[in-house]
Parts: sequence; structure tokens; C-alpha cells
Amino acid sequence: MNYFTEQGLTEDECRQKIRMKYGDRARVMIQKSIRIGGLFGLFSREGVEMTGIIPRDYIPYTAGSAASAPLDFQKEKEKVLAVARTDKTVSAQEKADPIQQKILNEVMDLKQKIQSPSGEGHPTLARIGELLDLNDFSPGYSRLILDRLKKEFPLEILNDYDRVQDQVVEWIGENITIFKPDPPKKLPRIMILVGPTGVGKTTTIAKLAAVFGPGNKEGRPLSVRMITIDNYRIGAKLQVETYGDIMNIPVSCVDNYGDLKKTIALYSEDVDLILVDTIGKNPRDSVEIAEMKQILSGCGSSAEVHLAVAATTKYSDMREIFQQFEPFNYRSVIITKLDETIRVGNVLSALADKGKSISYITDGQHVPDDMHRAAVIPFLINLEEFKINRDKIEERFPPI
Repeated sequence: MNYFTEQGLTEDECRQKIRMKYGDRARVMIQKSIRIGGLFGLFSREGVEMTGIIPRDYIPYTAGSAASAPLDFQKEKEKVLAVARTDKTVSAQEKADPIQQKILNEVMDLKQKIQSPSGEGHPTLARIGELLDLNDFSPGYSRLILDRLKKEFPLEILNDYDRVQDQVVEWIGENITIFKPDPPKKLPRIMILVGPTGVGKTTTIAKLAAVFGPGNKEGRPLSVRMITIDNYRIGAKLQVETYGDIMNIPVSCVDNYGDLKKTIALYSEDVDLILVDTIGKNPRDSVEIAEMKQILSGCGSSAEVHLAVAATTKYSDMREIFQQFEPFNYRSVIITKLDETIRVGNVLSALADKGKSISYITDGQHVPDDMHRAAVIPFLINLEEFKINRDKIEERFPPI
């Protein structure tokens, strides 16, 4: 095994030089941007430098030369990797073979670059970082994935890109928590939907009513009632009443704590599920949040609160929404409008950062067809430019 370093103005030019000089068996290990040409640092141009290795049998050895002694490639590789893992230095007696010493030095340099926080590292790590960024994962989430790769994967496994990216997909799946509701201690079960304006809460409430009521595929249709306290948004009351008429589900409209408490008590005798739609709130308005929380206390302490957030919300805003709605003690997050984005890293990063679980996903306007119980698979198959082994991830993350 020997090493090489080549430079070019573009990646294609550099790779062409390597191919012409060293053949198809050359393997690039490190790639970085450099400045080429110029005088005293002036007039230089952006370029690319690639460093890699080639098999020892490529070099034309001659009889009697120092390099002509046959080498056991596997043993030499094991020696090199052992040094790279343990950071042991080589004593003067062990430096007798200059070729081996060059290889050891090169591997040590590669290891330092891979572990360097500066961003220069193994091509596999660089590519994984690009994919995480492409999918809108947060810098912190990406850093945790890359640090874990550096810590757990030795150099020879990092060279196997497909294996590494399969592992990254699995780690992403492991970070997704699916909400598991507890059996209601008493009927009716009360589900409250809160969230900012424009995330589709009313449509989601209608979808939930259809899923549990006339469209229930997991058992008998439940007796469902809908309550809305969104009397201020134009058309909100009419919208939810229209859904109720279509599904033959009674709808009540209230606007204060007392009326909500009376309506809940009225339905408590012969109803399985009560769904409560709320007014969209600005998460930064703590007064509005407090007022809504006071009204919703009329549902009683056993009510489940779920936070609706649109998948199109950027990562930083989603984290703030999660934080500002904490006073409601929401049990899970419902991700809406998944069909309106091709990237889910923002959602998964925010959920992981805040330790939140997902209960439902909506991906369209059709009631109830576009409402689904949350699962890991829909998020993984939406990872852009990752090679997804569908059979493998379905075995690893079966629906709950």
C-alpha cells in the first residue's frame, strides 16, 4: 500500500489526474479545498486537494530494491489500524521500514482529521453531514450523529459508505418517539387540540372524529362529540359544524370556562370521546396562553392535551412553539401538513431536542383518509437522497 496527494482546480480534474496516474484501484481518503497558484498569496485560485492510498502491487518493484520485499497486506493493515486506534507511538526500533512508517504517519493524520471539529474529515462523514444539512436537521442534531460515528466506527467501517448511512438512518429512527396513550381511567375520554394559528387544528379535529367515529377501523365506532371554543375566527364555527353534519356528530360552541364545564358534564353520561378544538394562539403571547389554559381547565384534570404543529414550520420556530405551549402539559405532538414539505429534519430535530412524542400525522385535506397514527417509517422514507432499505427499516420499526 502507498499513498498519494493530487491537486486540481476542480474535483473532476483532480479525480481525472488520480485515475490517469494510479488507475481505478486508487482510493481517495481525504478531500479538502485549497488555494492554488498565485504569487506571495496573490492571484491564487480555489482548488481541490485529494489524498488517498493505492495497493502496493501497483508500484513496479525491482529486484534488490528496498521496496521489493513481499508484504503481508492484511498484517500491515492490522498494524496500521492498531496504531491509529490506540494512538501509540512507534519506537525507534520499529521504524526500520520507511514505507511502513509513512503509512503509519498518514493514517495517524487521517484519524486526526476525521476527529477534528474543524469539519475536515473522512469523505463518508462529509457526505453524511451534507445529507443531514440537506434534510434540514439542526446543527446540534447533525453534530451528535457525526460525533457518534467518529466514536463508534473505526476507519475501515467508515470506508463502507452504504453501511454507515444505513446505520445513520437507523439512529434517526431510534430518536423518533411514538406516543402510546394510556387506557382512559373513565369515560368519556377528552382530547384537546392546541397550537398556533394556521396549522389546521379544526380539520385535524374533524379527522380525529372520523377516525374514532364512523371511520373506526380498529373496533366499534365510538360515540363522539366535538366542542369548539374558536368563536372568533371567521367561519371557524361553520366549518366544524359542517364537518359534524356530514359525520352525524353533534357539535357545541362555547367561549368560557363555565360553559365548557357544563357541556362536558352534559356529554359525560353516554359519550365515549369528546374532542375540543381551540383558538389558534400566538405562542409568544403569554397572556393569551394563560387565558386559554384557564378556559380549558373546565375539561377536568383527566383531559389529554395534544399540540398541533405544521411540518412546514422551521426548526427554531418549532422549538419555541414546543416551549411556549408547555403550560398546557400536552401529552404528544400531532404533525400536520406533512404533504407540504419534502424535508423532515426540522421536525425530527425539534422533537428530539425537547423529548416529545408524536401521536398522529396528517398529510392532506381529505377526511379521514389523510389522518394516520404516527409511525417511524413515514419520516424515514421522506429522507431526501438517503438510500432507504424499506424491508430493513420496516423490520426494525414495525407499526405500533
